[in-house]
Amino acid sequence: MIEELVDRERTILRLLTERGSLSVSLLSRELGVSEVTIRSDLKTLEEKGYLCRSRGGAYPALHQSIVERQQLNIEAKNRIARAAAELVRDGDRIMIEAGTTTALVARHLLGKRGVHVVTNSTLVFSYARLNPSLQITLAGGEFRRETEAMVGPIALRTIAGLNVRLAFVGTDGFSLERGMTTQLVEGAEIVKAMRAQAEETYLVADSSKYGRSGFVSVLGLAEVDGIITDSGLGELAARELAEASIRVTKA
Repeated sequence: MIEELVDRERTILRLLTERGSLSVSLLSRELGVSEVTIRSDLKTLEEKGYLCRSRGGAYPALHQSIVERQQLNIEAKNRIARAAAELVRDGDRIMIEAGTTTALVARHLLGKRGVHVVTNSTLVFSYARLNPSLQITLAGGEFRRETEAMVGPIALRTIAGLNVRLAFVGTDGFSLERGMTTQLVEGAEIVKAMRAQAEETYLVADSSKYGRSGFVSVLGLAEVDGIITDSGLGELAARELAEASIRVTKA
């Protein structure tokens, strides 16, 4: 996770994200450290899945938009994901949709036993695969680098054939008026498919997304069983949601 990186590693990742690729010698000059140190940093970042090394340099493994979103509201996202993970019981079958907050739910399942995770997210997979107590089903389909997600007919067929107790989904924006929204039609289809196969569906989203509207409408807020957000959600917004009988948990 991005908050586990030291300052120099974060700087390297930022520079690579901004410029696409950089040489060891250039990074050494810009950061004021030896090339040996830079090579060591690049090796560590590669092992963590953040970049790919090339001859004499490196380039980012993740799309710029993913890296940027991973660095926003880090503490709040972890609190939200932890609260969501607490809803999961040993032996559960769950679905987790693609997103930087939803992905963290898998990270916080440590200690759970016999949980089967179904996901269309390679970020979720990267966390879940580190936990030997989890069983993982990764939906196939068309890979979208900008969301680290598998989408399309194959992914939808996989999801439609499975039944779970819980689904955790994300959003690019949510409000009473517009409901849940996103930027991509394919992402909206995945959310709807997961909700259809789950006994309970929870929206996990940080409070900065409240009042925003994406391009594509996904679900009305009344169509999910609850919203897990952070304490930054304003009192007015919380009251409006409560009056609309929308269940909200502030992590």
